[in-house]
Amino acid sequence: MIPETFSALRAEEDSSGRVTPAAKQVPLSELPENEILIKVHYTSLNYKDALSATGHRGITRRYPHTPGIDSCGTVVYSANPAFKKGDEVLACAYDLGMNTAGGFGQYIRVPSEWVMPLPEGMSFRESMMLGTAGFTAALALHQMEVMGQNPDLGPVLITGAGGGLGSLAVNLLSQSGYNVIAASGKTDEDEYFKALGAHKIIDRSQVDDQSGKPLLRPAFAGVIDSVGGNILSTAIKSCFKHGNVAVCGNALSPEFNISVFPFILNGVNLLGIESATCPMPLRKLVWQKLAGEWKPGKLELISKEINLNELPEYIHLILKGKIRGRVFVNMED
Repeated sequence: MIPETFSALRAEEDSSGRVTPAAKQVPLSELPENEILIKVHYTSLNYKDALSATGHRGITRRYPHTPGIDSCGTVVYSANPAFKKGDEVLACAYDLGMNTAGGFGQYIRVPSEWVMPLPEGMSFRESMMLGTAGFTAALALHQMEVMGQNPDLGPVLITGAGGGLGSLAVNLLSQSGYNVIAASGKTDEDEYFKALGAHKIIDRSQVDDQSGKPLLRPAFAGVIDSVGGNILSTAIKSCFKHGNVAVCGNALSPEFNISVFPFILNGVNLLGIESATCPMPLRKLVWQKLAGEWKPGKLELISKEINLNELPEYIHLILKGKIRGRVFVNMED
């Protein structure tokens, strides 16, 4: 039986314009009129969700709003015959949780184009331990390997290694045979990075070159970067000839300054990794890899499970850079 109301983390604006998140009961009738109604079992916390939940207008235009760009659950109703009641599915990214009510609610109603079957060999819980962060890390590796990346070429740098995407990338690449160098501002987490499989751990200051040189001594065969800014510039200038630099985020800065020399003299490939509107055939391929040979072996170490009522606390922690790895949410707890 479908309830008239359900629990959700609702971001609401007060009379002063301040937006704060709190657990509320939301009428099912407020969900948008889309094709598929899904009962959400798990969701996950991403930096983008925290921005939406605290009033970032570049992410979410109107409030009240339910954030959550990731979700997994069971189909309750489908107007599209490709899905039927009881199907186990994922609905991640696109506009979910941005301007469409998202996975921080126990129910979502979304277009069928946003929905895919839960990959065989993957549980609901595992899917949200990974979420968009894990998918993006795997998409980055996939695109790098399309461009010829392989473990024999040399070490791969992971920046922002203490975050969700970075932690999953370290584990994914290390178990795929890569020599991983983890760069992080979390200077007391060496044992954590070693447990994930990092071969070398460096402070992020070591990849924040201030010399202004157009090229640096080659140090990395490839890079997965989630921070942007001068660290991204340094990584590009330090890449081997014909290396691949996958750009996945801008936790430090969306801006970076660099000459064309790494590209025209060293043939470095700069790969933009855009997961939100990734075409569905590629999306399914990468998720199926994550359910199989690419499933990170340290998901339990990387991830922390919380419930809906704990979400506001963790939203503020992620905005302050105080979270290691991933946080995922049991929506039935």
